Amino acid sequence: MKRPLFLFAVSSSLLFSSPAEELFQVTEFTAKESFTRGIEGPACDKEGNLYAVSFGDKRNIGKVTPAGEASLWVTLPEGSTGNGIRFDRKGMMFVADYTGHNILKIDPATKEISVFAHEPTMHQPNDLAIGPNGTLYASDPDWKNGDGALWRISTTGAVTRLADGKGTSNGIEVSPDGKKLYVSESKQQRVLSYDLSESGISNETVLITFEEHALDGIRCDVDGDLYLTRHGAGKVLKISPEGEVLQTIPLPGSMPSNLCFGGPDGKAVYVTEVENQQVLTFRSDRPGLSWLRWRE
Repeated sequence: MKRPLFLFAVSSSLLFSSPAEELFQVTEFTAKESFTRGIEGPACDKEGNLYAVSFGDKRNIGKVTPAGEASLWVTLPEGSTGNGIRFDRKGMMFVADYTGHNILKIDPATKEISVFAHEPTMHQPNDLAIGPNGTLYASDPDWKNGDGALWRISTTGAVTRLADGKGTSNGIEVSPDGKKLYVSESKQQRVLSYDLSESGISNETVLITFEEHALDGIRCDVDGDLYLTRHGAGKVLKISPEGEVLQTIPLPGSMPSNLCFGGPDGKAVYVTEVENQQVLTFRSDRPGLSWLRWRE
């Protein structure tokens, strides 16, 4: 998954973990109950600040500094509720607004909030992924009926339905080369892989299936390995693009919702956890894809 290209893009001193590093050891990043039970959608900006929704109120987005200091950053308009957050290479923030059926765009410099895309037939846009060219992808679960849809949002805000009548699509991610779309289906307890092209998605493949507990957020590292939150099981799994479980990271709370990569070397993983209403963190052995794209 593009490993040789990454070797040229980043200093070799950042590629491998020091033997002294404690990898996959979870600690608290924010205090318990620093967010509400709607805590979701973590994403880091280029400076390493973390953003997540439901800080004190479901309409709020909180900002957490690299030192773990949390504060209110912005309040979304009346009728909007945020979930997944993504940044593009220009530093613009995009937020899945599941009650407003919108993809919101926020300029961090001014905190100006605008509707980037609106689609009234969406059930409730949940999580976002972003491809190498800036195209957004949204999961869209219909919890009542146990199914869902997938959407593509162009760089101009044009909305295209990629699929409907799927499982309860929740986490969503694009591979480093932009050729694969990964979707976690919560009620079906499986991760799907699709071939991704300009014409849409094809060749649906079941990457991995679980016998119990729900699935939620999913993010790639620079090698294309997937990090998946197991909601109800209190775990994060590292999974290969072939579906092999490479690492199991137990958490102090049972309900992780989503995760992202950050830190100065991209190896800090931040996990939003619902039971204790806080952000957890651990060190990974490889940088995150989102961190690499800030530097491309």
